[in-house]
Amino acid sequence: MPDYTFESRALAHIAGHIAGVDEAGRGPLAGPVVAAAVIFERERIPKGLDDSKKLSAATRERLYASIMEDAVAVGIGEASVDEIDLLNIRQATHLAMARAVRALEPAPRFALVDGNDAPALPCPCETIVGGDGRSVSIAAASIIAKVTRDRLMAALHAEHPVYGWASNKGYGTADHLSALKRHGATPHHRRSFAPIHNILCGGNPEDSSASL
Repeated sequence: MPDYTFESRALAHIAGHIAGVDEAGRGPLAGPVVAAAVIFERERIPKGLDDSKKLSAATRERLYASIMEDAVAVGIGEASVDEIDLLNIRQATHLAMARAVRALEPAPRFALVDGNDAPALPCPCETIVGGDGRSVSIAAASIIAKVTRDRLMAALHAEHPVYGWASNKGYGTADHLSALKRHGATPHHRRSFAPIHNILCGGNPEDSSASL
């Protein structure tokens, strides 16, 4: 389970707030990539925080409300489908993370980021592989990002229900690929991702699920 070890270690050398940063939505074929940044005081950390992927939707929603209430600050940033297609998914993810950190008030002096690919943030950072299961701040950020993106995809589902985004969240599931074959791509699909590119070029969306 995640704990406050990484935050404590950073605070031993840095005077100021430490933020945890994570993202949701790197892999889907549709919708934005969303990042979140969270600052906690050690005395006010909700119980039960963990990697958002290990939690049920109901638990994520409950913890989302607790994080929003107990955190010193929460920042959310996203990169649009157009930005993903223009920059590539890696750079768009970094952009969303930077926007999330910039949205924090007060601003952090240091950030802990999930993964091993350091983004250019407005403060120094440390990457932590598996950080959403090791740091409470990153775990909280993973929950905020996941819930925020899931809500965005549910809203887009209401506009385009044939793709099943309320359940598949834009990932390349069988029902999503089948709908792409029948109905084609929407403006919310990532045209730089191979299945969407294939559709636009008259091919089969199941040829590949990787981005170009």
